[in-house]
Amino acid sequence: MADSTNLMHYESNHQIIINGMSDSIYYYFDYDERSEQVNMDFQHFHIFHEIHILLSPKAHHLIEGIPYSIENGDVVLLRPSLLHKTVYPKGAPSKRLIINFLYPQEYLDNHPGIKTLLESFSAPLPIYRFDERMQRILVQPLNDILALSRHPISDELRQTMVHNRFLDFLYQLWTMRNYSNYVADDFDNELSAKVYQISSYIHTHYSENLSLEEISKKFYISPHYLSHQFSSITGYTLTHYIQMTRVRNAQYALLNSKEKISDIAVSCGFSSFSQFNRVFQKFTGISPSAYRGGSPISAFRKSSSSE
Repeated sequence: MADSTNLMHYESNHQIIINGMSDSIYYYFDYDERSEQVNMDFQHFHIFHEIHILLSPKAHHLIEGIPYSIENGDVVLLRPSLLHKTVYPKGAPSKRLIINFLYPQEYLDNHPGIKTLLESFSAPLPIYRFDERMQRILVQPLNDILALSRHPISDELRQTMVHNRFLDFLYQLWTMRNYSNYVADDFDNELSAKVYQISSYIHTHYSENLSLEEISKKFYISPHYLSHQFSSITGYTLTHYIQMTRVRNAQYALLNSKEKISDIAVSCGFSSFSQFNRVFQKFTGISPSAYRGGSPISAFRKSSSSE
């Protein structure tokens, strides 16, 4: 594979911000480096779409509990509310481009073609890897956007041109989506595969009655052995992981729905409202009602600063 750092133009610690999250269309391009020291403890989610493009040799991306190795030039697409985190390796900092964008529902309803372009984010495995020829075509609109950020034109014209070039990027990605040659790595052993299968199950069944005993029975593994191996492989106890997953989904529901907090507690798998309050505060430091009343922009800045 060609060195994507040469194909994609890059400027360290450079940001492009178009509008604010409360405006009709929002873009945030972040060109920067990240190292192992800033790896997040747990997966997080966003209320917007996110694109991660690695511009260094390798890293890992966890998507709903499953680890995927990524290489220079790989494009990771993350739809809203998808739990994820990037894991950077030891050594020199890794270059990457993070793109966050937000289109209001009314805008999408009036532009069905853009909804089509966003279908790539809903693929079973939304990680894309292309040969050099396709990469060169794909990154050109992004190179144009970086150049536009330095061009002496009015903010209004820059906003229009960035929007148009980004839609061109989404279109190129959509046309190439079936030509991706990304293949997920096999797990090191059957035990690791089973543990990650269980973590994925937790992400899709967190609203149900999950316990060590129930999960052990479903996956044909003894409770004691599962408890030890899950902690050894993921770094979390099974109970801790279940609670974190439920809290992250509750956070998303609090910011993006008008459901009663008590109903959110039930839908996220908590056995009582008091348990929900206690666990939520343990992980976030504030109550569910205080979190709902806070600023989603602040939550965004805090969560995206380490990616």
